[in-house]
Amino acid sequence: MPFALASCSIGLPKHTLHQKIEAIRHAGFEGIELSFPDLQSYANLHFGRDIADDDYDTLCEAGQAVRQLVERHNLKIFVLQPFSNFEGWPEGSKKREDAFARARGWIRIMEAVGTDMLQVGSSDSEGIATDPDRVAADLRELADMLAENGFKLAYENWCWSTHAPKWSDVWNIVQKVDRPNVGLCLDTFQSAGGEWGDPTTESGRIETPAITEMELSVRYRASLKELAETVPADKIFFFQISDAYKVQPPLDDKPDPESGLRPRGRWSHDYRPLPYDGGYLPIEQFAKAVLDTGFNGWFSVEVFDGKFEEKFGQDLNKYAQKAMDSCKELLSKAKEKETQ
Repeated sequence: MPFALASCSIGLPKHTLHQKIEAIRHAGFEGIELSFPDLQSYANLHFGRDIADDDYDTLCEAGQAVRQLVERHNLKIFVLQPFSNFEGWPEGSKKREDAFARARGWIRIMEAVGTDMLQVGSSDSEGIATDPDRVAADLRELADMLAENGFKLAYENWCWSTHAPKWSDVWNIVQKVDRPNVGLCLDTFQSAGGEWGDPTTESGRIETPAITEMELSVRYRASLKELAETVPADKIFFFQISDAYKVQPPLDDKPDPESGLRPRGRWSHDYRPLPYDGGYLPIEQFAKAVLDTGFNGWFSVEVFDGKFEEKFGQDLNKYAQKAMDSCKELLSKAKEKETQ
């Protein structure tokens, strides 16, 4: 099973993509998720000026240089991410027009950096369609655009999404899309944090008058059983791992007035450490369910740890090695659970 690390998950804003890649390779990873902001930062440095996020000619030129850099370190860019807020905009709207223009630009970038997979997060925008058929129609159109280049689409549930916060939601949509080049990106945080965890409660888990702690655990186990029994392994295009801190004091249950992010979105952006590094979510159970499908693809670290500097200082090698160790430990413990 190949291990990878997302470029957005290592280092501080001062660190260059080159420095990140060196540390990732040194720790023994085989691939990276290339994050668009890292490509843009590389382009800014490479050309000595700020590059707009829709300057695709320049971004593609930078992308070719990134591809060479990655290949020199014997790594593979296996996915470009995160393509967000794409699906569900009203027909004929400027938002929909912009979304498809962005898609065409990102496909050009995929060609430049040498990857064949695009990660699409389930939209968290207001004002979009929530009808799964309507969402599936947009993703089907995107899938067909990607297929012209032999590319594929990995659809991920974001647990604060306005229409598809659960793995079962995105799986339902993927089945409606019904294209061979469309599958899932599953994520320990997005599912354990969406179906069991809650950053707005003292306990750190979902609390409602209608659901006891035991009933919550039963529901979570039932969801994982359904995943293991119904999702074909070849429809899981890659698997992301992270955990979450229990937030103290809990986050407010309303969107952040500055960022507009919902509580789970804020949680995702700043409170996601490596597995076995201070988190508390039931991620081993989720990893077990994914492995029980027969999945044997990319096992990738995507974390957003606001305590990075406190824990690791400037030592990217120390962090990357910790990330590799967490991959191995989670894989080992999930496999142990398989045989129990």
